[in-house]
Amino acid sequence: MICSQCGNDVAAGSAACPNCGAQLAGDASQPAPAPAGAPAGGATPAAAGQAFNFDLQRLGRNDLIAGVATLVLFITLFLPWFTALGQSVNGLYHGYMYITLIIALVLLAYLVLRAGFAQLPFNLPIKNEQLLLIGTAVNFVLTLISFVFKPAGGFGISIGWGVGAWLGLIAAIVAVVPEGLPFVRARTGR
Repeated sequence: MICSQCGNDVAAGSAACPNCGAQLAGDASQPAPAPAGAPAGGATPAAAGQAFNFDLQRLGRNDLIAGVATLVLFITLFLPWFTALGQSVNGLYHGYMYITLIIALVLLAYLVLRAGFAQLPFNLPIKNEQLLLIGTAVNFVLTLISFVFKPAGGFGISIGWGVGAWLGLIAAIVAVVPEGLPFVRARTGR
């Protein structure tokens, strides 16, 4: 007989489980236990509380490239993007770059979840490639706009680009290329 609480094999006719102490009905018509590792009640593995086990092998090459480049882009938002007279401002100078910050965090969290679970604990309405393409493309466009439209000088003050702007632009390009290039090629037929 199988204990309904802990799944322990209990001798037939026992009143309580020796493992957990649960009271047993002593009914031999109890359903057969689920195979080891199978969730109870027909639930999906993710819904059954699948354990998080971080494994980068679950991510493809494009996922890794987009993830590392997005992480670099996220970091560059806090580096000097524009400099003038020894002063600098970070990548969040343009308020819309907070959108890039949020998208980068979402993409990174998504990739960590994909690496941590064999099956995601939720279903997405779009494919992985589409999600990465949309997120990295929006980040690229916002980063490019922020790079091109640097703050206005005035009174002969020259505004230059800082290291964060260059690294951020490069990271945004690298992040979008793995999914963006095949998308463009499919659309143009090249």
